[in-house]
Amino acid sequence: MTPVIQLKLAPAPSKMDFVALLRTRGIDLPPLSVDTLQVNITKLCNQVCRHCHVDASPSRREMLSAEGMAKCLEILERHPQIAKLDITGGAPELHPGFDVFVERAVALGKQVMVRHNLTVQLDGNPQTGESKEYLPRFFAQNRVEVISSLPYHQEYFTDAQRGAGVFKKSMQAMQRLNGFGYGIEASGLLLNLVYNPVGPYLPPAQAGLEADYKRELKDKFGLQFNRLYTITNMPINRFKLHLDKSGQYQAYMEKLLAAFNPAAAEGVMCRNLVSVDHQGRIYDCDFNQMLELRALAASGKPLSIFDFDFSQVLQRRIRFDDHCLGCTVGAGSSCGGATA
Repeated sequence: MTPVIQLKLAPAPSKMDFVALLRTRGIDLPPLSVDTLQVNITKLCNQVCRHCHVDASPSRREMLSAEGMAKCLEILERHPQIAKLDITGGAPELHPGFDVFVERAVALGKQVMVRHNLTVQLDGNPQTGESKEYLPRFFAQNRVEVISSLPYHQEYFTDAQRGAGVFKKSMQAMQRLNGFGYGIEASGLLLNLVYNPVGPYLPPAQAGLEADYKRELKDKFGLQFNRLYTITNMPINRFKLHLDKSGQYQAYMEKLLAAFNPAAAEGVMCRNLVSVDHQGRIYDCDFNQMLELRALAASGKPLSIFDFDFSQVLQRRIRFDDHCLGCTVGAGSSCGGATA
C-alpha cells in the first residue's frame, strides 16, 4: 500500500480558515525575496493525471507568447538576484519556443529547472506528432536541472494516478536520462523526482521515502536519481473534483488542518518565488495561479511581467486561502519538497 504518515502535532482550530489560523498562531509571512521566477508556459500536456492542479491535457492550447517569453528573459537579465528560472506546464517542452527560452536563460547564467513528466520523451506532441526524443541530449547540453513526477516506485500506484502504461514509459525515459549522466552524482546533472500521494493522504517523511525509491529503482531497473521531493496533493481543480465526487473533500481538509505545522508555514515557497501564467500575469505561487488569485501590489494593482517592478513585488502582501494548508502540513510542501 502507499505509505501514509501519521502526524501528532499541536491541535488547530476546527474552522477551516487559513488566514485566521495564521493570525491565531501569531504568524506573519511577508515576502523575503524573489530568487525564482516560475513560468507556466503552456497547459498542453501528453498526459491527463488525476491529481493535476493545472488541469493540463492533450486538448489544452494555452501558450505564453513570444513577447511574454522575451519579457521574462528581460526580467532575468535586469535582476541578477533572480537566480533561477523554473519552467513548468503542462508539459513545457511542448511549447514551440521552449528550446530557445532555455538556451537564452542559460546564456544569462541562470539556473534553469524544467518540470519534465518523463513520458513526453516517448509520446511527443499529442497535437502535432512532433518527436521529443532529443530532450535528454538537449537537457544535458544546457545542464538543465530536470524535475520529474513519479508518484511511486511501483507500477500499480503510478498508473493509477497518471494513466495506464505511464510507469513503464517513465522507466524508459529515466534510463535515457541516466544514459546522458542525469542522476549520476559525479556528472553534476541533476535528476530530481517528485512524489505525490495516490489519493487523499499526506506524504511520508521525505528522507525515508527517498531511500526507498533509490533502493527499489536501482535494484529493479538499474536507475539513479539525485533527490526525491514529497509534495502534498493540493485540494484544487482536478484533485478537488475527485475529492468531491468521492465524498472525501471535508475529511481531507480536516486532515490538513489537524497536521498544520508552524515551522513549515515559515518556509512556504511563495516567500521567495513568484509564478507567471501564459498571459504574463504574476501570482504568489503556481497553486494561486490555477485559482486565478493574482498577486497584488500594495496599491491593489494586479502584478504583471509587462510592467514588472521588483520593489512592488517585494512589497506585496501574499494572498493566502484555505488550499494553503496543503503547503503547511507535517514537514511542509513546496515545489522543492519538504520545507521544515
